[in-house]
Amino acid sequence: MVRRFNGRHLWVMTCAALFALAIALPAAAQSTGMVRGTVRDASGKPVEGATIKIDAESSSRHFETKSDKKGEFVQIGLSPGAYKVSAEKDKVGSNVATVNLRVAAPVVANLIIGAGAGGGMSPEAAAKNAELKKTFEEGVAASRAGNHDDAIAKFTHAAELNEKCYDCYYNIAYSQSQKKDYDKAEEAYKKAIEIKADYAEAYNGLANIYNATRKFDQAQAASAKAAELTGSAPGALGGGNADALFNQGVILWNAGKIADAKKQFEAAVAAKPDHAEAHYQLGMALVNEGNLAGAATEFEEYLKLAPTGPNAATAKGILGTLKK
Repeated sequence: MVRRFNGRHLWVMTCAALFALAIALPAAAQSTGMVRGTVRDASGKPVEGATIKIDAESSSRHFETKSDKKGEFVQIGLSPGAYKVSAEKDKVGSNVATVNLRVAAPVVANLIIGAGAGGGMSPEAAAKNAELKKTFEEGVAASRAGNHDDAIAKFTHAAELNEKCYDCYYNIAYSQSQKKDYDKAEEAYKKAIEIKADYAEAYNGLANIYNATRKFDQAQAASAKAAELTGSAPGALGGGNADALFNQGVILWNAGKIADAKKQFEAAVAAKPDHAEAHYQLGMALVNEGNLAGAATEFEEYLKLAPTGPNAATAKGILGTLKK
């Protein structure tokens, strides 16, 4: 005798299998990379309005942004790989740096533009500044290579040379988190925030380690603060920082708040339609609520945007099941 299942029974069986795939999200999920940094003149003063150009070395992808009144800039939406980051402003000067971007590992590119390395500084101050720059760059290189003990030592020395170096503490925290030494990572992120109260990336770092240690209430609070600082408040569909919105969704998902997580993934997609991982996780949320047609659309979009992405194999497998 041939047994037949009605559509409801088939969905329950399919969803049960897929839900097992959906529940385990990485603690610090980020689909796209970020470059951030500062532009200063030779005397160390912030340069506002410098044109920042970010060019991929292996493709024609090109991004442009401007430094703000603090000389700071941020660019998200970058795929992993090598990039040239240049800063230029008329009557001040220009400079360029090469960075190597990895997923979930924001890169810092601090650029000094203008003639004269000393820029009016005393020889002692210029020497200290040069040592700071060299030490920081060595820390970046060690971090990229996965040598986190060396990176921590370099960034700690850089922080000793400049006690206001919030980027030093941020990078210390990042390397500590990679070692899963979350207590020390938390301490360093908080030190970065103590120096720079509006340091959104440090709040995101705190959210990630709280998420990893299942302190979901604290993770939500830290992520909400990061969203506030970057203009990505919940419900701000069509605007805001897509990565911050996505990270909030991850935290809510891991806390079991699936409906709330879905809203954040939707907001991330609205803010940045080519945010591949947000499409993937939105697809998972739609599977969870039984909207299989909608889920299929999201997985197909993910595969268009990231055909070799970290979740490509899973997305293909789920699509194959959904279309049977």
